[in-house]
Amino acid sequence: MSSPVVSRPVLRFAPSPTGLIHVGNARTALINALLARRAGGTFILRFDDTDAVRSRAEYADAIVADLAWLGIAPDLTVRQSDRIADYAAAAERLRASGRLYPAYESEDELELKRRLQRARGLPPVYDRAALALTTADRARLEAEGRRPHWRFRLDHRVIAWDDGVRGPQQVDTASLSDPVLVRADGSFLYTLPSVVDDLALGVTDVVRGEDHVTNTAVQIEIFEALGGPAPRFAHHNLLTLPSGEGLSKRLGHLSLSALREAGHEALAVAAAAVLVGTSHAVEAVEGLDALAALVDLAHISRAPARFDPEDLAPLTARTLHMMPFEAAAPRLAAAGIGGGAAFWLAVRGNLTRFSEAAEWWAVVAQPMAGLVADADRGFLAAAAGLLPAEPWDAQTYGAWIKAVKDASGRAGKALFHPLRLALTGRDKGPELAALLPLMGRSRVAGRLTGAAA
Repeated sequence: MSSPVVSRPVLRFAPSPTGLIHVGNARTALINALLARRAGGTFILRFDDTDAVRSRAEYADAIVADLAWLGIAPDLTVRQSDRIADYAAAAERLRASGRLYPAYESEDELELKRRLQRARGLPPVYDRAALALTTADRARLEAEGRRPHWRFRLDHRVIAWDDGVRGPQQVDTASLSDPVLVRADGSFLYTLPSVVDDLALGVTDVVRGEDHVTNTAVQIEIFEALGGPAPRFAHHNLLTLPSGEGLSKRLGHLSLSALREAGHEALAVAAAAVLVGTSHAVEAVEGLDALAALVDLAHISRAPARFDPEDLAPLTARTLHMMPFEAAAPRLAAAGIGGGAAFWLAVRGNLTRFSEAAEWWAVVAQPMAGLVADADRGFLAAAAGLLPAEPWDAQTYGAWIKAVKDASGRAGKALFHPLRLALTGRDKGPELAALLPLMGRSRVAGRLTGAAA
């Protein structure tokens, strides 16, 4: 099955702001954002922040910053904490229709039931004892100080859908416990707010991790109970470490903020997060449009996607090597790096981190004394005397080297290595043919003679 095809799809990423998001979360965010981008649709960031105890504003701010770094700033941002009245109204509608019922068991009582069921070889599914309570029973329990939690009464039927990744799926909701939608303190669990928001925001496609497959059957029943259409669903495989260990927020080194601070390119992180575990090889891309063109839900594997953090360094380097000047220009300007396209095209092939561009700009534009060995001083002084007059261009270096070679009789490393050390202070680096016009004759001549130029 191919990716969702609608004229204006609406997709969403719904993190809980209870910690820093990691590269596995980025996989979900990117797939949704790129599908929306390719089809001219809408990408929504929805903060699932109804857990007032664990949700924190600084984590929400960090998620916004992380998505901006990836280049997928949302078209709309909403917070569930602002929409509590909508969830209360939906819960009241479900109560009125008989689909939401009060249950009074404590967690200890529920756990005891589950243990007894397991001991009898039965699945630990809620027995719906609360449905048998009379009005008098409920009054007695509440007089004892008990407050009910509220369960959604499932239809106990087979729910089927065509999953965008996994193909035809079905779940018999008779095999599931009636889910708790409202806690005893009146707060809402994830399931009801998610459905209410998807309906209110017109979400057409829910693309999320495969750990939500079973939730889908429950949510489809809630969509129907609220009288709204269910979106299309697609459940992608989850990222794991090479060891098979799943990703979690406790793996701080794989948070997007940590990867950014380590100098990895956002586009490299995006390519790795999206392409691993698909039929496409993980490769560097020139931009998000190119990455979006590779996203196809039907090409996502059903097997876990093994993500190796060690792959990010070489992928970052390859991303820089193919980065067009137009993409690099704002970052170069922000870092105070000049030289325009000529400089970027000269150095990008030697970068492993973007920050190294500043080092090469210092080599080109700041005074420095090159490395001049005593044995090479005469050779380098003679080479300085053979420098042609300006203006210099891409052909200058070749003509100069020929003249130096002919005059000195040197070739190979004996010819090139002393020149590179004198001009850049390094054993290797960008082609000198590209650097010389950026340095200019005065600086080149000075460094060849051992001056700080």
